[in-house]
Amino acid sequence: MREISLICCQAFGPLIGLLLITQPVLGQAGGSVQPHWLADGSSFWYAEGPPENTVIYRVDPRNNIKSQLFDTERLRAALAEALGHEPPEKGLPFESFTFVDEQESAVEFAVDGEAFVLRLDTYTITPASRPAGDELQPVTPQVVRRWRWSWPDLMETRSPDGRWLLGIDALDLRLRSTVDGHIVQLTDDGADGHEWLMGFELGVGSGVFSPDSRKLAVVRADIRQVPGVPIAYHLGATEEVEWLHAPKAGQPMARLELFVIDIASRQRIRIDTGDQPDQWVAVVEWLSDGSELLLRTYDRTRRKGDLLAADPSTGRTRTILSEEGRASFVTLVEGEEQFIWASERDGWNHLYLYDMDGTLVRRLTDGAFPVLAGAHVWVPQQGVVTVDEEAGWVYFRAQGDPQRPYDVHLYRVSLAGSGLERLTEQPGYHDIQFAPSEEYYLDTHSSLDRPPMVELRRADGTLQQIVSRASIDAHLATGWLPPEEFVVKAADGVTDLYGALFRPPDFDPAKTYPVIEWLYAGPWTTVAPRRFDDATAQEAQWLAGLGAVVFIVDGRGTPGRGREFEDVVLGSLGRHEIPDHVATLQALARDRPYMDTGRVGVFGASWGGYFTLRAMLLAPDIYHVGVAVAPATDPVEYWADYVEPYLGLPEIDPGGYEYAANARSAANLEGKLLLIHGTGDAEAPFSGTMKMVNALTGAGKYFDLIVLPDESHHIFRGRSAGYIREAVRRYFVEHLWP
Repeated sequence: MREISLICCQAFGPLIGLLLITQPVLGQAGGSVQPHWLADGSSFWYAEGPPENTVIYRVDPRNNIKSQLFDTERLRAALAEALGHEPPEKGLPFESFTFVDEQESAVEFAVDGEAFVLRLDTYTITPASRPAGDELQPVTPQVVRRWRWSWPDLMETRSPDGRWLLGIDALDLRLRSTVDGHIVQLTDDGADGHEWLMGFELGVGSGVFSPDSRKLAVVRADIRQVPGVPIAYHLGATEEVEWLHAPKAGQPMARLELFVIDIASRQRIRIDTGDQPDQWVAVVEWLSDGSELLLRTYDRTRRKGDLLAADPSTGRTRTILSEEGRASFVTLVEGEEQFIWASERDGWNHLYLYDMDGTLVRRLTDGAFPVLAGAHVWVPQQGVVTVDEEAGWVYFRAQGDPQRPYDVHLYRVSLAGSGLERLTEQPGYHDIQFAPSEEYYLDTHSSLDRPPMVELRRADGTLQQIVSRASIDAHLATGWLPPEEFVVKAADGVTDLYGALFRPPDFDPAKTYPVIEWLYAGPWTTVAPRRFDDATAQEAQWLAGLGAVVFIVDGRGTPGRGREFEDVVLGSLGRHEIPDHVATLQALARDRPYMDTGRVGVFGASWGGYFTLRAMLLAPDIYHVGVAVAPATDPVEYWADYVEPYLGLPEIDPGGYEYAANARSAANLEGKLLLIHGTGDAEAPFSGTMKMVNALTGAGKYFDLIVLPDESHHIFRGRSAGYIREAVRRYFVEHLWP
């Protein structure tokens, strides 16, 4: 038996339940670019196409030229002579390369474990003068911990100078040399009950190198008072148990200490984070000269936070800024004498410019729309994209279209707080990649009915060229129908709700179809798809492929619509969500006679599983068949970091927790219910489903249960993925079709 800890769930935690049943129902070619920026800071190369027919393009924004970087036939012919045999694949036999000089007249690459140099003017290939892979295949970070409850795995962190990789052996920190792989132990006092953390491990924010790579800011957690949850494994020769130490709502938290470690001397300086016993600590960043370390502290409900600056040589801190509500430090500007702060203080997430002593300089953005700036702790988003201090512009993404409030566009505003303008045009969702020169950016955008394209634009938004455009012609021939965006009223009859509806490929409006709702409804994120290649849209399309009409909607309490919309859930988790979703279904069906409201199913995972149960129990006359996967059945059984910001502490509001518990309504079950859960789930503990089973059996209610031994929360990525997908299909087909 060994003990492990989970101080709070990973940043990816609230998205569990997404990307679960995805199958490639819609394929596409093009429409995606991963730029490799060149020395001038504006030009780049990228690869496109499958391995057997990869083409590498070079784009010169200043001359607005896109060209193939390599003549594939000439390269393969020269390489065949150098290798003595035909190179692998049919296209370019390598995926990465480096230019060997500033003139970019030659490149170096590796094939079959050998390094070669190719001159681009003559296509002469010669062996490299150093061992293959010396720089072409640098030492890469290794997995530090394969957390059963997190995704992705925790990886080593590279130091700024590239010499070290920070990792953890057992419970202690160590460095691994990128030159010869030797190990340097940084700590030797990690023990059960006292653990060193790194990266964004456990949501804490730890293990950040100073700019000169000489110091490390790291958190140590004392988990001795945190209750343990047993995670049992059944498939070995003997059963094993791991004890998961994670604070559920109202339970004791870990005690977090922040230290700065001098890497050369191993000397530690404890950073003063105040005397509040229950708090979260997150390292933000170092000033470029290493003179101060910026950090955030939050109370346990994350409703109040402080931005602090610490002296790494003494550990003394000063409070720069305190704020209640959702707020986030964004980025340093003006030679690190000022910073941009994102806050919902007026009801919408906006940007504010501050001096480093906490004095407000000016407000930068204003209006009834939210800037995407990571104000939601669990779902950080790319808000401020870059700050061009020389030109005086802040570039950021926001949801600023009142007619399409979930569309995400690129905007800019001057550091003087004037000249706000939108730089992207097409409706939908825009992802932005700025060139290091800040003179150009790539805009990858799409909408539900428009496949993605990548545009090259100047910093002022001027279109240079379309770099890549997706083609889905082959899939249109299968009968795929674009999803339908809709707007309906919430249960209050006033508030607009936005979502998407999916129809089966052979859709006939003269027929009637069962209805399935793809449900999440947790307050941490929105799930209704906004872009063409959204994973949730693929899941909904998969369900529609069974022969059903599928809908997804974001109800009140979810982010992106301002504080009034979001705060409906405060103190009321589980109260307003299902009425909003029922109102959506009824509004859709009024105008769509092909939707058979006598055959309605609901599917959800994680918090989607919680709300699937809630739909079946609170609206049994509406929802007839439910599949709840890895459900969080009761907020009091879930991790404090997710629940307490919305319900507070159980001892303060026991009624709110009691109402939000699904087990109390077990007697209401009327329809067909399938529960699916893995016994190795550490994010939504299996014990929650067992308590739900106990409540249902106690109420004399019959249901179906699939137990997956040793499977984690991410069971659709595990060995049982195919089985579960088929089980979901069978259950809906059996019980929703006549």
